Amino acid sequence: MSDNQAPKRQKAVGHRLKRMREHGMKPEYRGEESENQRNQIVNCGWGRLIFGNTFAATDSLVEVLREEQPDRRDIAIYVRDPHVVVGMAPQELFLDPSHTYRLNLATYRPARNRRKGFTIRRLSSRSDAEAINALYASRGMVPIPLEFFWSELDPRMITVLVAEEDETGTIVGTAMGIDHERATNGADMGSSLWCLSVSAQARFPGIGEALVRRLSEVFKARGNPHMDLSVMHDNTQAIALYEKIGFERVPFFTVKRKNMINESLFAGPAVEETLNPYATIIVNEARRRGIQAEIIDAEGGFFRLSYGGRSVRCRESLSEFTSAVAMSICDDKATTQRIVSAAGISVPDQITADQGDLVAFLEQHGSVVVKPARGEQGKGIAIGLKTVAEIENAIEVARNYSNEVLIEQCVTGQDLRLVVIDYKVVAAAVRRPAEIMGNGRSTIKELIETQSRRRSSATGGESKILIDAEAHRCLNEAGYGLDAILEDGKPLAVRRTANLHTGGTIHDVTGETHHTLIEAAIRAAKAIGIPVTGIDLMVKDPREPDYAFIEANERPGLANHEPQPTAERFVDFLFPLSLPQSVRDTMNREYS
Repeated sequence: MSDNQAPKRQKAVGHRLKRMREHGMKPEYRGEESENQRNQIVNCGWGRLIFGNTFAATDSLVEVLREEQPDRRDIAIYVRDPHVVVGMAPQELFLDPSHTYRLNLATYRPARNRRKGFTIRRLSSRSDAEAINALYASRGMVPIPLEFFWSELDPRMITVLVAEEDETGTIVGTAMGIDHERATNGADMGSSLWCLSVSAQARFPGIGEALVRRLSEVFKARGNPHMDLSVMHDNTQAIALYEKIGFERVPFFTVKRKNMINESLFAGPAVEETLNPYATIIVNEARRRGIQAEIIDAEGGFFRLSYGGRSVRCRESLSEFTSAVAMSICDDKATTQRIVSAAGISVPDQITADQGDLVAFLEQHGSVVVKPARGEQGKGIAIGLKTVAEIENAIEVARNYSNEVLIEQCVTGQDLRLVVIDYKVVAAAVRRPAEIMGNGRSTIKELIETQSRRRSSATGGESKILIDAEAHRCLNEAGYGLDAILEDGKPLAVRRTANLHTGGTIHDVTGETHHTLIEAAIRAAKAIGIPVTGIDLMVKDPREPDYAFIEANERPGLANHEPQPTAERFVDFLFPLSLPQSVRDTMNREYS
């Protein structure tokens, strides 16, 4: 049935709509519906959506929930007596700590102004499906088998939308909607929103709102009286968005099965203390395996993991298995360069600020980098300096972080981070400098502050864009000041360093990284003698062999490398016996 037939269908179901409660609520199942309207279930790919209001017998609903498939997440919605359902199988089921919100489509009015910079459209290709799964992985959601999109998904019942950046064609958001009338043969007349996900790397605001509004317009055109959604009770940011659009909370409840995917929902938070994302991702992975986690110092990211008689102290990804010698090599960037260069790794030319001929070095290379010999998180680094005055100013800034300052040949290209664990590359990602996008109204300072808040929210407070000397220099080179109005749709890099802590973004390229780059990272790690490290290379393209070694990090951040299993491989390295023998054998074959 096409959407333009909605008026005819609305008349046909008029007798049902009269029975709806306020805001279009459907009364409870009463048993008078036909046989094909009972016990309704729809497969959504990530799991099954089970319409609890179509089950007359509670035990039947419990049995259906017990049939959940491995690595799937089934959801029973509109459960009439959730306390009874959970009480029948308390060791297997739990009441989801989410609120249900409803949008009355009869009174809903679309937004007047459409967002610019991206387009909302339907899923249309395999690459769309792959991008959707990448978004799901980045948000800890259950992926959908690709074949489901083409062989099992009924577009009349399930609507999948994507948000695509107009300039790059990148998929930066997705949402799924279910038409209940079509999914339940008319037993329920509403609709619902699921799997709303927006990329943390998205450059434009309002993508989530645009996806919700487009889906609501689809269902409004079909004659559905309302659209529901389920949102975690403490997700205040999402709740604020939904209430802004017009959603109101309604008294419906959801029941789920206790499984590994839902663990945090029924087992409580992983740890009582607040850890940063880089420690949290490791502790949570260990806890999932039954490894005991003791927090030593939450603020510093220190913890102890214990399993099978072994106890290991860590600070994020730095463990007792990294020697003091290896750590001291990484701590001194000049020493690091000498060690890896002796192992045949390609390195840029380098001198010290106190001993080298600054003028001759600049004349030889034309552009240089100034950085502290010791330090982390991109602090005190200035890139692309072309005058002696710029270099001298940058040296003074760098001395705030290290007494010894290095002057290095500036190698242009992309900043590639390779995470090496147990001398195997488990993730590769291109890091890009902080960038803002003009809207023709806001000043550059306002845009930086807005983007900084967005990056901070996406990274648990770890990423912020600093307005410092480096930012001022980048803006001046581009011909802008902080009070300038940036043209609508114009991108502007506000830093040259691509470090995540200073507002940079990270983009997974593991599957397409050239083997030469992977081999160089492993050789560098072995030369230093460090089993867990982040190797930074400057490359023309991750798919090409050319590179220059920049530095090695003794405590690489394992978060933000989705969908690569960095935390899993780190815990494997610490506690190899926490994996079944069959899994260990498979992994050994893959990496051999």
